[in-house]
Amino acid sequence: MSRPFPSRNFSSDSFVRVNGKIRAREVRVIGVDGQQLGVISLNEALTLARQHGVDLVEIAATAVPPVCRLVNLGKFRYEKAKKEKESKKNQNASTVKEVQLSPRIDPHDLSTKIQHAIGFLCEDMKVKVVLKFRGREMAHQEFGFEVTKKFLEAVAPFGHPDFVPKLIGRGINAMISPLPRNKRAKNPYAIEGATPPAAAGSPPAAPPQAGRVSVADKPSSDGFVNNPFDKLEAK
Repeated sequence: MSRPFPSRNFSSDSFVRVNGKIRAREVRVIGVDGQQLGVISLNEALTLARQHGVDLVEIAATAVPPVCRLVNLGKFRYEKAKKEKESKKNQNASTVKEVQLSPRIDPHDLSTKIQHAIGFLCEDMKVKVVLKFRGREMAHQEFGFEVTKKFLEAVAPFGHPDFVPKLIGRGINAMISPLPRNKRAKNPYAIEGATPPAAAGSPPAAPPQAGRVSVADKPSSDGFVNNPFDKLEAK
């Protein structure tokens, strides 16, 4: 026996009154071809639904009188799910994810940041790139722009910058928008176990030799390898 009222645990998004579960005496009906049939009694609307071999689906319960549509229930649910999916895509398009960099970022950390950005772009989200300078780093902004350039080149198959990277205050800002799906490369990290490639312009890491440590591979005073600021003399 069907319930005339929804249970306490029902969801207003998923619950739809159909046929005999519609409670109004009169309804405004939309025909199979999408034309307005006007306000008629519920019994007449149910008769029309049976004649066309479809269901009478309530699509606007709060209207006075409620609006119903003559449509196959399975088709109606499919169309509704499709609209909800498109709506979620539009919401992602307006979502902005931020990725923070530094001019002395480690190559491995840079690759990880690139991987995150590619994941966001493949989900139709925008990516805001923020590179911050600290202390004496401000005197050598070219290192920051070089890191930003490598980052943009690595994500180029997935998104394009909205504007040329700009120096704002003590940092460099850039905004990346995802490319259209038909022009965008597939996410290489969607496969489990995939490793991010080195950023464009970064030399491949040579295998370490047992018992020997290269001077170039020794960590700097601040814990980073190949820090460009270590080559500068303090004034």
